[in-house]
Amino acid sequence: MEQRQIGNTDLIVSAVGFGTWEMSTTAYGEIDVNEAALAVNQAIDAGITLFDTAEVYGPYHSEELLAKALGPRRKDITLVTKVGFEYDDTPKNIGRNSKKEHIIERAEACLNRLQTDVIDLLLIHWPDHDTPFDETMQGLEELKKSGKIRHYGVSNFTVEMMQECEKNGSLAANQVGYHMFDRRMESAVLPYCKESNTGFMAYGSLGFGLLSGAFTTETRFVDWDWRSRGVAFGLPLFQPDDFEKEIRVSERLKKLAAEHGKSLPQLAIAWVLGNSAVSVALVGMRNKQELQENVAAADWRLSDEVRSQIDQIFEEEKVPTYIDAAQAI
Repeated sequence: MEQRQIGNTDLIVSAVGFGTWEMSTTAYGEIDVNEAALAVNQAIDAGITLFDTAEVYGPYHSEELLAKALGPRRKDITLVTKVGFEYDDTPKNIGRNSKKEHIIERAEACLNRLQTDVIDLLLIHWPDHDTPFDETMQGLEELKKSGKIRHYGVSNFTVEMMQECEKNGSLAANQVGYHMFDRRMESAVLPYCKESNTGFMAYGSLGFGLLSGAFTTETRFVDWDWRSRGVAFGLPLFQPDDFEKEIRVSERLKKLAAEHGKSLPQLAIAWVLGNSAVSVALVGMRNKQELQENVAAADWRLSDEVRSQIDQIFEEEKVPTYIDAAQAI
């Protein structure tokens, strides 16, 4: 497995990272939790060393399941989690909160759920527009000085927000959505991260299932699956008309991948990792089959010709890639 450095930190991690949003049990369709937990240990055996979670996944389910699955192997991996929300007694996410004391309190709760003494990389999940960034950074700096976290960063932040944060500290990474159907980060965030030597963690590498090869035009999502709302992080990817076009693209991409003896997910992951600014491509892995497929993608280097063929498919099917669209934050 290829290893990549996260920004200017001492974190050297596998190019493919294990994303655990699907382990929350409340966001995606039905999954086998026990099989997903088993995949965690299989992933470590296969060379995956970065595991990404968040307290809002569930909330709390993903962190708890990951901790249980890792057990004594916690020491063998780089652990990333995210805070920045407030919850009621249900618990239910009731809004963003990145105030200093709240961030410290939530980070300590993450430590307990993850059954660890230190978080390798703590991220602010979404920007809190009601809290000055300097206050949030003070909280992150305090957590770092106390030894509770090793590094900190943000998620879903614009370049301007990152620059404001860095007036009061040093961001290790920004974790943002990036895949073939959503190339918004190419206009500003990716170039900035490369220039400033800030880690870029790509989530949604398989387009939230669009590039998994598992969907058809007849696919429907259960009500509690977030994709049933039709919108993916500000983009209409799961609206009926858009979805039908995207499935046509995916089918053509699947054939292109097959010409090289690869699968559609492997093509999608290799495409993300082909951007030199990307530190890690995060992918959900629910079972051994998905794990093996995802790991194999890390060593595939797409030629300029293949990347050109991918772009041509999008153009011919008239499917936008939203390069110049604003990020919804």
